[in-house]
Amino acid sequence: MDQEYKKELNYFVQQALEEDVRDGDHTSLAALPEDKLGEAKLLVKENGILAGIEVGVEILHQVDPTLQVEVFIKDGQDVVVGDIALIAKGKIHSILKAERLVLNVMQRMSGIATRTAEYVKELQGTKARVLDTRKTTPLLRFLEKKAVVIGGGVNHRFGLYDMILIKDNHVDYAGSVSAAVNNAVAYKQKTGIDIPIEVEVRNFDELQELLDCKGVDRVMFDNFEPEDVRKAVELVNGRLVTEASGGITLETIRAYASSGVDFISVGALTHSVKSLDLSLKARLI
Repeated sequence: MDQEYKKELNYFVQQALEEDVRDGDHTSLAALPEDKLGEAKLLVKENGILAGIEVGVEILHQVDPTLQVEVFIKDGQDVVVGDIALIAKGKIHSILKAERLVLNVMQRMSGIATRTAEYVKELQGTKARVLDTRKTTPLLRFLEKKAVVIGGGVNHRFGLYDMILIKDNHVDYAGSVSAAVNNAVAYKQKTGIDIPIEVEVRNFDELQELLDCKGVDRVMFDNFEPEDVRKAVELVNGRLVTEASGGITLETIRAYASSGVDFISVGALTHSVKSLDLSLKARLI
């Protein structure tokens, strides 16, 4: 776990606990003695790909550093109903305080990893890789994008700060593809910022205009049919990294991958995924 990621995770856990606990878990404080010890098993209730196990451990340790956590299944491993991912032992108040946050994070991350793995399977035998998007839950992006990688996918840009991605609205506001690109290239020269430029095109006229521009790294074919993506990839002829985007589903992604495109972006990896069913089962020790 690198330092920047750990710092972001620590902050997230603090804010999430503040949201959930505030001045105390009054149910546990009222109903249970504080000195009781127990254990809890993280139980898998649905087949899929596990993700977020290291995040779950970090949450447990931030809630109570004295909790003992034994991990049995690592991130990215297949799980089936009845598997035990981890066992936490220690103060029952601490386990109950951490329970919902651990489950919320791990269920969502595991759902994303499981869904991503399904898309990745459809790409086998092609060079295409599946990409996520910025269609993420606010403030959970770093965890959701981590789950995509655990599932075998690739992260696109993390935000507005790490890539110049000129989309349809930018083109329309600028007046043309070439005007938007020329402005972006001039901006990079003026600021000295070293980030790639990608441009979304909606048709072959915009693609041809883009191919006449200098300074672009990547092109996105927006809402092209698979056969049009094939033709567009041939026109690009290796001059730019290629990406297909726009309403691509599990049922259609194979056809897009067969076009020879480098990347396929799928917003559904994160914006409408179903969480994987997990639960925390407790007992006294």
